[in-house]
Amino acid sequence: MRLFYALWPAPTLATSLASWAEQARPATGGRIMRTETLHLTLAFLGNIDMETAEELIDATPVHRLEPGALTLDQYGVFNRQRILWAGPSRTPDDLQAIHDGLWLWLSGYGVQAPAQPFRPHVTLLRDIDPAKAPEAAPESLTWHYDRMVLVASESRQDGSRYRVVAQSRPQPHPQPAD
Repeated sequence: MRLFYALWPAPTLATSLASWAEQARPATGGRIMRTETLHLTLAFLGNIDMETAEELIDATPVHRLEPGALTLDQYGVFNRQRILWAGPSRTPDDLQAIHDGLWLWLSGYGVQAPAQPFRPHVTLLRDIDPAKAPEAAPESLTWHYDRMVLVASESRQDGSRYRVVAQSRPQPHPQPAD
């Protein structure tokens, strides 16, 4: 099973991100990602054996994610992959801590973290002309998150299909004292 952990945007944020893609496409060309599949990958696990996948599906709801916010304020490009993405100009410390803590937790399941540093991003367009990427992004977007999802990625002829197979529970909010 091909799996990844991600932050999944609320529909209104996903629609705003799709608008960023629409605004960039005339310059860059490329294929716009489907709005319902937009996400920010926290940990790409790749192909995982079924036993480990089932353990992760069972354990994910118990894994809690500290709520936070992320400001998406720039376009970026992965030249080799010909991808235009939206992301923060600086990785927030709390998001980096979530990423690092998730990989530490995953190491207990025998899953190793990648060597490359974490670069939080949402893929907007594929097969772009990297030389024509816009320099300035539209008005920044704030992403409030309180849970992550475990997603199975299934390759099909018409592109990848994502299926959420588990999600973490949000941290309980402190109750006011009487």
